[in-house]
Amino acid sequence: MKPTRPVLPKEFVAVRKRRRIMDAIAELSAEQGYEATKIGDIVRRAGVARKTLYDNFEGKEEVFLAAIDSALQEALVRVEEACAEAEGDWPAHVEAGLTALLAHLAEHPSEARMCMIDALSATPASGARYDDAVHRFVELMRRHAPQDTGLPPTIEETLVGGVAWILNGQIRRGEVEQAPDLLPQLLEFVVSPYRGVGKSAS
Repeated sequence: MKPTRPVLPKEFVAVRKRRRIMDAIAELSAEQGYEATKIGDIVRRAGVARKTLYDNFEGKEEVFLAAIDSALQEALVRVEEACAEAEGDWPAHVEAGLTALLAHLAEHPSEARMCMIDALSATPASGARYDDAVHRFVELMRRHAPQDTGLPPTIEETLVGGVAWILNGQIRRGEVEQAPDLLPQLLEFVVSPYRGVGKSAS
């Protein structure tokens, strides 16, 4: 007598299929670009029926945006949790956040390229998602950074933008798996402007 396969809850199966669809567009966008990716490519990669995709999403752009939203939220939560759990002075929190971010990018190379390369030019809505994500990281940095330093009020935007630019180049070169190696220089880049001004950041 063959063993009976467990019956998975419909909600669980639906969530898994939705996740596979979003993972598929991230992989395909990384491999061939958003424009070249078709609905047929997505459903084949995800291993789902075309109807399943349209039961969950209106079309390719909605899949893409949902995948970006999910990936960015996961990255932000991981960084926020790392910062919250860090002990010590402000640079220790910066180091914890950067370590978490770089590890996340290295572990999810397709999502990294989708969010930091493809999203910029794929659609106006995806570009707006990228801008919003940068703003959220800026606000996170402002919450933890030393106050009353006398530095320009745009310092956090400058530093977050610089980190993003460096990571963008790393991803474009196909070296995202080596992103954690950038930790020492990125940490110095972010912390150094605060040394010797206002509250001590050293």
